[in-house]
Amino acid sequence: MTIHQPTGKRIAIVEACRIPFAKAYGAYKDYNAQDLINLAVRGLLDRVPVEKEGIDEIIASAVMPVVASPNLAREIVFDLNLPLKIPGFTLGRACASSLQSTISAGEGILSGNYETVISCGAESLSNVPILFKKEFVEGLLKLRNLAKAKSPAQKFSLLSNALSHFKPSNWAPVAPAIAERYTGLSMGQHSEIMAKKNGISRKAQDDLAYLSHLRAAKAIESGKMAEEIVPVFLPNSHVFQEDDGVRKNPDRASLDKLKPVFDRKYGTVTAANSSPLTDGASAALIMREDKAKSLGLPIKGYLKAWATTALDPNDQLLIAPAISTPMALKRAGLSFQDIQLFEVHEAFASQVLSFTQALASRKFAETYLGQSEAVGEINPDLMNVNGGSISIGHPFGATGIRLIASLLNEMKRRNLKYGLATACAAGAIGTTIILETDV
Repeated sequence: MTIHQPTGKRIAIVEACRIPFAKAYGAYKDYNAQDLINLAVRGLLDRVPVEKEGIDEIIASAVMPVVASPNLAREIVFDLNLPLKIPGFTLGRACASSLQSTISAGEGILSGNYETVISCGAESLSNVPILFKKEFVEGLLKLRNLAKAKSPAQKFSLLSNALSHFKPSNWAPVAPAIAERYTGLSMGQHSEIMAKKNGISRKAQDDLAYLSHLRAAKAIESGKMAEEIVPVFLPNSHVFQEDDGVRKNPDRASLDKLKPVFDRKYGTVTAANSSPLTDGASAALIMREDKAKSLGLPIKGYLKAWATTALDPNDQLLIAPAISTPMALKRAGLSFQDIQLFEVHEAFASQVLSFTQALASRKFAETYLGQSEAVGEINPDLMNVNGGSISIGHPFGATGIRLIASLLNEMKRRNLKYGLATACAAGAIGTTIILETDV
């Protein structure tokens, strides 16, 4: 597929921002994903003086459902008093969800359906819905029928029948599945498999995790990180304005002491070289280029091209970005050498290192891409220069736009033309986007 962008119809990213990311069960423990996404979108609209009547669509993304808000996007309209004509829809593509909501916004603009779209995403790992076994739920439903009983005998019969469903074993809640449905293994276990298959050492993983924290801490100290963050005013009058998972003074030696989590005997993947459970939200204003310019709005960059691909989860679950990346480059009409800055989602250090190794491997190119030459070697000094998901955090539905915000802001600081952001996702999916600026 070739991406055609006629003059005036380029996909402009006017602004991308986020609320501070917080460790699960911490600052946002009383906020569900709807609350968080409302904060991010409100912050976006406070930053950009766009006419609310001109918003054509809101596309939200999330991985874990909010039972009371099955369509986060439409509820944003109500909660923020936006024009009721905005329909809104919510999608999910696991950890690449808000990359996809942004892509979907761009596709709508290119097709002529939209001129102005809000793309947004959120996740609250502190408020994951907890289910009960079917037998327990059936018992509760039967109890509701007691009011319909016309005699004591009927009530006794209904009560006895209902109570039979409340065996001790049925009271235990059903935790959300953490394993891949297709393989039966968790993403962490798959990251261990990739580490072993690709020869990724424990030292290399810990080095990457340490660098992630070091760079994020420096970005916070310098004020760079604040450029993409909308402060949140918590009920206790505390102004929450920076990610709380970043270690301000990371200690490399302490990482060596941690025990593996997913393969306790032979493993190399630890809590420190994996992304943590995180709450957060992000939002972006996507517009047709000529529309943004007619309103006098500054444009941070453009969504030039994208690609999403997938492979057999039993192979390497998190390696798909190494396939979607050359696809996106081809659709953009660019070479690997044209890319000047990279944002790579850090689900696990072993996954990032497997990805960069695959891009530089001729054997990988021959096996997975059907080409004789490797895609290219990423300069570590040009990847995740202000930290990544291991340090900043990873609210599943919000990470994609976080990548976009980080990348565009740094491209502007460095006066760069082309940047690339990519994320792996559950189900062995990989999504890559190419961003462009007018330098």
